[in-house]
Amino acid sequence: MAQEMYLCAMDRSAAVEAIFERVQPPTTFEETVERLGTAIKVGLLPPGSRLPPERELAEQLDISRSTLRQALTALVQSGHLVAARGRGGGTFVADAPPLTAGPAPALDKFRDILDYRVAIETGAALLAAERAEDEDLDRMREQVEAMSAIGEDFDPYRRADIRFHIALAEASHSHRLVAAMTEVQGDMSELIGLIAHPEEVLAQSNAQHAQLIELLAARDATGAAELARKHLEGTEHILIALLPAHV
Repeated sequence: MAQEMYLCAMDRSAAVEAIFERVQPPTTFEETVERLGTAIKVGLLPPGSRLPPERELAEQLDISRSTLRQALTALVQSGHLVAARGRGGGTFVADAPPLTAGPAPALDKFRDILDYRVAIETGAALLAAERAEDEDLDRMREQVEAMSAIGEDFDPYRRADIRFHIALAEASHSHRLVAAMTEVQGDMSELIGLIAHPEEVLAQSNAQHAQLIELLAARDATGAAELARKHLEGTEHILIALLPAHV
């Protein structure tokens, strides 16, 4: 019986209240995944608990229902939530949500990799907006099309994703940035290999890839760097949501 109660009817601790605070743009989808995924991992949303109705939860988080639906779909696909239809249906925390797919990375290494990636990718986007040639953008478009066609099969998606980001560095026409991008993509693969890969998250990420190409084509260096940063922040939110809890 207790498992069927809406979480909004639970005794609300400060930690639980924090889960349902307003989500901040511009990474509302990824931050919502992080917020709920982290709460599940640390037990603030216990197994079997029923989430509030979609409209009510969207209002509490101050996000659109479509964004909430994307986030819930991603967490269902990753095994953290279960959606049940019919009488007594709703969205529930899985009885045995995945807490880890491998050993937790050291916190200092985790942060260093993400910080290094910010420096490399935003710098590459900035220079690519100034220097990219048509063939550079065509190579990036090929990878976006490949990722769009792959669907939920992650391994080929990730290979195309790596090629996309290396093509971004190549579009900067800086040999050092290409080498650095190759290094950071290897480091990221170690982290990404530890988590589930919901199809909804992959589609969101690839949509940003396509947007980035358009900014590069328009020679919008500021917009390209800002979108690259937003893209990386989204990845960080997903990693925090789905990586094993640190102890």
